[in-house]
Amino acid sequence: MRLHVFGMMALAGCAVNKPAVQEQTQFATPQGVAAETTLKTVTSNQTPPPTRSQVISEPIFGKQVKDPYRWLEDEKAPEVQAWMKAQDAFAREELHKLPGRDKLMKRFAELYYLDAYGIPVKRAGRYFYTRRHKDKEKAIVYWRQGEKGDEKVLLDPNAWSADGTTSLGVWVPSWDGKKIVFAEKPNAADEATLYVLDVDSGTRSKVDVIEGAKYAGPSWTPDSKGFYYEWLPVDASIAVSERPGYCELRFHALGSDPKGDAVVHPKTGDPKTFLGGGISRDGKYLFATIARGWNENDWYFQRVGKDKTWQLLVKGVDAKYEVSAWKDVFYVLTDEGAPNKRIFKVDPKKPARAGWKEIVAEDKDAAIEDFAIVGGHIATASLKKAVSEVELFTLEGKRVRTVELPGLGTATNLVGLQDDDEAYYSFSSFTMPGQVFKSSVKSGKSALWAKVDVPVDATPYEVKQVFYPSRDGTQVSMFIVARKDVKRDGQNPTLLYGYGGFDVSLTSNFVGFIYPWLEAGGIYAVPNLRGGGEYGKAWHDAGKGAKKQNVFDDFIAAAEYLVREKYTSEKKLAIRGGSNGGLLVGAAMTQKPGLFQSVICAVPLLDMVRYPQFGSGKTWVPEYGDPSIAEEFKVLEAYSPYHQVKYGEKYPALLMMSADHDDRVDPMHARKFSALIQQSSKSGQPVWLRIEMNSGHGGSDMVKKSIESSADQLAFLFHTLEVSAK
Repeated sequence: MRLHVFGMMALAGCAVNKPAVQEQTQFATPQGVAAETTLKTVTSNQTPPPTRSQVISEPIFGKQVKDPYRWLEDEKAPEVQAWMKAQDAFAREELHKLPGRDKLMKRFAELYYLDAYGIPVKRAGRYFYTRRHKDKEKAIVYWRQGEKGDEKVLLDPNAWSADGTTSLGVWVPSWDGKKIVFAEKPNAADEATLYVLDVDSGTRSKVDVIEGAKYAGPSWTPDSKGFYYEWLPVDASIAVSERPGYCELRFHALGSDPKGDAVVHPKTGDPKTFLGGGISRDGKYLFATIARGWNENDWYFQRVGKDKTWQLLVKGVDAKYEVSAWKDVFYVLTDEGAPNKRIFKVDPKKPARAGWKEIVAEDKDAAIEDFAIVGGHIATASLKKAVSEVELFTLEGKRVRTVELPGLGTATNLVGLQDDDEAYYSFSSFTMPGQVFKSSVKSGKSALWAKVDVPVDATPYEVKQVFYPSRDGTQVSMFIVARKDVKRDGQNPTLLYGYGGFDVSLTSNFVGFIYPWLEAGGIYAVPNLRGGGEYGKAWHDAGKGAKKQNVFDDFIAAAEYLVREKYTSEKKLAIRGGSNGGLLVGAAMTQKPGLFQSVICAVPLLDMVRYPQFGSGKTWVPEYGDPSIAEEFKVLEAYSPYHQVKYGEKYPALLMMSADHDDRVDPMHARKFSALIQQSSKSGQPVWLRIEMNSGHGGSDMVKKSIESSADQLAFLFHTLEVSAK
């Protein structure tokens, strides 16, 4: 069984290294902060509700750091709630007035209400898969007895709540195919509760109900009588930012009271770590892994029924590992000593690092992103110049073949069982909607299993990959999607999208959101910024911690390239990003405000001085740095968008997209930054804060809300860049 560690983002507080200053205001402020209160209003063509500010000056490592909207951090305060409602109401009222929005709503309804299938999961002859429907808001999980059997509904989140705010999270069928453990998430947040469903009867167990499943990835025992899972205490007295350090690996036996579940690995006590684990398919080996950020992790194992203590397999020192166990052999994928990764074979009886045997060497031209044991072979999914490549090797590492893909785009790895010839994978590109293929590992033959029919004519458009120099001369690749006959006259409305962090790769994927933009004559550009994973570990390392400014330089250089090559101009250029990408566009607009006409910033990090104190912030310290350390504080504060806003600057138009139940990146970032830009910008451009209600970090999983959100975003871009909707 292959185990993944999935990270969620969040950080911790900053050190005050001067004596505390007595408070000078009736407003509650942290110790060591001087404050007085003023009332600021914003003058612009569209004036949002006024926001009071506090003149707060906090001494941190010899520097006075201002924080005028700290009061907006307390979401539960009645004043903050009232402010949020007023800001959201104003933003929605203005957005609904925009010309072309109704046309966009209709077009997105065509693009988003679709019939689509996910990759099937096979268990004991039963097939489990998700399916979307043109007339449903949420995807449904179905099952069949045999590939051609009758389709039966298993999990339908459309029926779980009257208002559609309850969502489906992780779901994992048992090995005998008779049970499924799944997570329910209120408000599409990360917080979740595990339930167990009997597949044949469709009934939920009333006993097997487990709260605290925010990080849970259930791993069934081979006899299907229980599963291992990650558990967090549901205790309001534990600060949200501290909770990751309380994660435990537990075992649940079906039919037993979850309160008595055995703890098989205790909490780490360190909120900057993630604990994960599970059991091999044959039930012989139990694994636990402790990750420190996105650059290193440790692996431990036990022989089930034989060992009482954990044995260290490998200690990650600036290296990360993924382990898959099959037939008493550990297969290890790692970037240790190989930025593009390589694969080792390990004897569990002799697990010392010195005895590992390399079987798949590092490819200097392609970075492995994923590997799996499928059909008695090793399958790898790699990126070569940010384009997918899927390869097959024997268990001894001999290359068998490269899987023939439909074109240049993005493919998943092969998905299947270790001893089953049948495997599946999906593929899409900017101009090709998603397709699922069924493949034979033995023969290499593939056949279309399912595809998405999208009402899009992609023939007028083409995808180019260009390379441009960043500020320090580093060559960065970028995808540009535009009409084949586009005129490079500097007049094309252009949307530049980026992320650049956490080893995440941006590749050529079908995105329905961009088609109304392309149909209106727009250009869509996606650069592969440092901090991402497109070119392996070295690429990620070059955009994290003290080198984070490289990411912003790469993004700004992409914009400058588009202007220089006359794809667009400053007045026709917009940028968009979410989460870590929200930090990206926040930094870009504060560092180069005159380069962009419009900005869409979604669920972002923007206060990099206080980020570890909120949400999952402490877990991101290995990625960004720790503001409680003097040298790292200097780096963070120097680019922190919230702290780099200048009063009187002419900032581009800003649409801030936030969510009221984001329990990953605290919405305080969006609130504070929006208020500060409203108060500071003198461009006369709109600065609107839109808040998605009953939604988490990833937004709502209801199609109608996605339609509204997309229509608002594009209507905003059309308005601020003077584009007419087609």
